[in-house]
Amino acid sequence: MKNESKFYHEIKKNISQISWTRLENFVILGTPDLLGYNTNCTFFTVELKVARGNRITFSPHQIAFHLKHPKNSFICVRGQGPRSVKLFEGSKIRELSTKGLKLEPVAAGFDEISKVLGSL
Repeated sequence: MKNESKFYHEIKKNISQISWTRLENFVILGTPDLLGYNTNCTFFTVELKVARGNRITFSPHQIAFHLKHPKNSFICVRGQGPRSVKLFEGSKIRELSTKGLKLEPVAAGFDEISKVLGSL
């Protein structure tokens, strides 16, 4: 199983109050990996990234998607170490691509991420 696929299963297990749909899209490049739907009847997208170090790499299509859809789009990054799962707003994708994991996240850890996405 690929790293992002394992990460998806982790998210699904640890943030179970959200209804998750995995988007396998090879036609429209840049489309995020997940479509989420919370108990407030709000849809949002999440791009999954697994980082080996501080740096996070995005395709030009992924950057364009998040700049075009700045509201209710997120990037969830699995880093290394404790509280290594971090959530960033999609509108911060340029900063995230330059600063990497040094950028301040919206939430860190599955509990915080669950609260943020559940409150949309």
